Amino acid sequence: MAEAPQPNSTFSRPAFFILTGLPGLGGAQAWLTLVFGPMYLLSLLGNGALLAVVHADTALHQPMFLLLAVLAATDLGLATSVAPGLLAVLWLGPRPVPYAACLVQMFFVHALTAVESGVLLAMACDRAVAVGRPLHYPVLVTKARVGYAALALALKAVAIVVPFPLLVARFGHFRARTIAHAYCAHMAVVELVVGDTRANNLYGLALSLAVSSVDILGITGSYGLIAHAVLRLPTREARAKAFGTCSSHVGVILAFYVPGLFSYLTHRFGRRTVPKPVHILLSNVYLLLPPALNPLIYGARTKQIRGRLLETFTPSRSRF
Repeated sequence: MAEAPQPNSTFSRPAFFILTGLPGLGGAQAWLTLVFGPMYLLSLLGNGALLAVVHADTALHQPMFLLLAVLAATDLGLATSVAPGLLAVLWLGPRPVPYAACLVQMFFVHALTAVESGVLLAMACDRAVAVGRPLHYPVLVTKARVGYAALALALKAVAIVVPFPLLVARFGHFRARTIAHAYCAHMAVVELVVGDTRANNLYGLALSLAVSSVDILGITGSYGLIAHAVLRLPTREARAKAFGTCSSHVGVILAFYVPGLFSYLTHRFGRRTVPKPVHILLSNVYLLLPPALNPLIYGARTKQIRGRLLETFTPSRSRF
């Protein structure tokens, strides 16, 4: 079903591409469904439960928990944009994906990744204000401003990611129809293009550096302010409590950025040393691990959510 590109051969814009999953693993990649399947299930159950709890409990209609709900909705979208197709390819082998659907998936994967990074920055700023200026927090951070921030993040993601499918759609000829990847990543599709792809390469590199660098610098600065404020607290117990309120967010940040940066560095600088199946595996872990872990981290570390979840899912005892 999958064809290898032939020298000096080109194809007009195909009606569909063929996703191969992890090249070189053959039938062995079906075993990876035992890894990615539970990840996706945890993403659905965990983020769905968080959204349901925040929606049902009016006491949780506060900026911090509303930002968490935005993160959970983003995680649900990100995992769903990748996991069903990934699991189908791993279990059933190379699968066709319509040309238009490939571009749509490309848009949503990159856009939701940008939104998630922006939400983590917004959550870091929220914690910096809560710890550094607690008396002014109710005035500076309101539900309306959280809504505006979420809208701004969505609009920013659309604006910066729309060029990806448009830059691909301008090409009319391809070297092959087979994408050596598990989803329609921008650069994986660009590798098949016949023509000058410098604009795609430069825009992809510039966008990755700009978005990641700005958000990471903002998060680092926010936690620098948090550390400065916490270290000025008079007692060890107060400092421990303040750090404890931020520990879950730190875990979420590490779960998102560490595999993401490692995947990015291996793709840009380690092509000769890191096998392609390893790079593709890392890119899928990067997209599915945070949505699976985030609900567990917040459910375990946030007392209000943990208590509400236990109350919801623990059977009530009959009173006589």
